[in-house]
Amino acid sequence: MKPKLAFVNNQLDKIKKEDLYREMRYVHVNGPYIIIRNKSLLNLCSNDYLGIHISNNLSGQMQSSSRLVSGNDVSFQILEKKLAKHKSQEGSLIFPTGYMANIGAISTLIEKNDLIISDELNHASIIEACKITGAKVLIYKHNDIDDLSSKLNHSNKRKFVLTEGIFSMDGDFADLKKITEVAEKKNAITILDDAHGDFTIGRDGKGTPNHFDVAKKIDLYVSSLSKGLGSFGGYVATQRNIIDLLINKSKSFIYTSALPSFLVEHSLNKFNSNREKQRKKLWKNVKFLSSGLKQIGYNFSSTTHIIPIIIGKEKIALEFGKYLFRKGIYAQPIRYPTVPHNKARIRISVTAWLSKNQIENALDVFESAARKFEIV
Repeated sequence: MKPKLAFVNNQLDKIKKEDLYREMRYVHVNGPYIIIRNKSLLNLCSNDYLGIHISNNLSGQMQSSSRLVSGNDVSFQILEKKLAKHKSQEGSLIFPTGYMANIGAISTLIEKNDLIISDELNHASIIEACKITGAKVLIYKHNDIDDLSSKLNHSNKRKFVLTEGIFSMDGDFADLKKITEVAEKKNAITILDDAHGDFTIGRDGKGTPNHFDVAKKIDLYVSSLSKGLGSFGGYVATQRNIIDLLINKSKSFIYTSALPSFLVEHSLNKFNSNREKQRKKLWKNVKFLSSGLKQIGYNFSSTTHIIPIIIGKEKIALEFGKYLFRKGIYAQPIRYPTVPHNKARIRISVTAWLSKNQIENALDVFESAARKFEIV
């Protein structure tokens, strides 16, 4: 090791001491199961909420180029039209990931003299995008409409309200009815990251704003093809002139290679599948698992497919996760900085992949874990 890089080990030692060290696991996913070191576990970590199975051969030539150079396969046009209609918007634009979609849309649309009011629990990609803009950023208390309204009183050229639809770590809904009402009164532009609500919530899976009947009040959607749809990529849906601006100014769109066309076609196949059948199965599973966990004594307020089991201390959360692993359940401990210190948790993702029998077996494990760790 080079002496001038010794500081790296110092940082790693600090992370380990605080029980925050992360290690990569090499896995193979097979339907509701995940295989790690030849051990098959029930996968409660997947964001493939609908569990849509498509039999196709993912093969084809890589574009190996930016979409503005030679990578803009015709499949993008087909899917983007469908996504725009899905969100009742004039246009949409596909990015390689949801993270890049947030970075690209927010950093392009918002300028230095603008004001951003962002929910304190927003995703890291939103936080990073806000920093890139150079705009003044005010953080409002989670879902606190009075705090949001107060911060919107600041005098700026333009105001932007940023929130998620379903929050990825707590699994709760944004209070979109009140958020959009306040934003409209203050003439603010509303940007919504609906990655965890898209394809799972609302009529035909149109998302959280559709669920709350405020879809027309959202000015710009950012979402994912990797979660409810179970494919890969991210996208923005909004009015046509903003799409044109992103094509011309968004660095995370212009200066990167396009998604391979076979992945776009994979998304198209999943979009055109019987998503409603899978969506109904998902919510049946959510109800069954949630009610079972509450009967055991676990306390959580989430009513969605993301269920946080709050443990508290990072070390105990790690031990809890290891116990689940030994019992055949894969549900990862989530720790700082993803969540606040001493708010470590087991984040359960419910999917349509799961059968009733698998959920019952998982509940048995969670019941024994609750007794062992005295969680309930």
